[in-house]
Amino acid sequence: MKAKALIFLHMILVMYSLGGVFAKFAGTQEFGSVCFFIYYGIELLILLLYTIFWQQIIKILPLTLMFANKAITIIWGIVFGMVIFDEKLTLGKIIGSVLIIFGIIFYTKCTNLDKEGKSD
Repeated sequence: MKAKALIFLHMILVMYSLGGVFAKFAGTQEFGSVCFFIYYGIELLILLLYTIFWQQIIKILPLTLMFANKAITIIWGIVFGMVIFDEKLTLGKIIGSVLIIFGIIFYTKCTNLDKEGKSD
């Protein structure tokens, strides 16, 4: 059950990251134009759905674990930036991404050890 919940959490975090993509699209449009409102509306819809799903997953996973995993949205932002906006991957982004992943793994391992009583 926890594995499914973690997969669902990461699916909604990808969705949350896509909200930033539509915000960037909206920012490239003339304020008040139809395209601006479409992109901005999609972003708001994504944020609404994210909020609903986030509240549901809180019932299953600890909030601290969820916030530790939320850092993965930065990596998704880098990926979407490269794929959609042709942004460049830099050494700093790679180092930052590795640190984020290690931080999530470290937190998860420490949390599991604490629950088992082996962390002291």
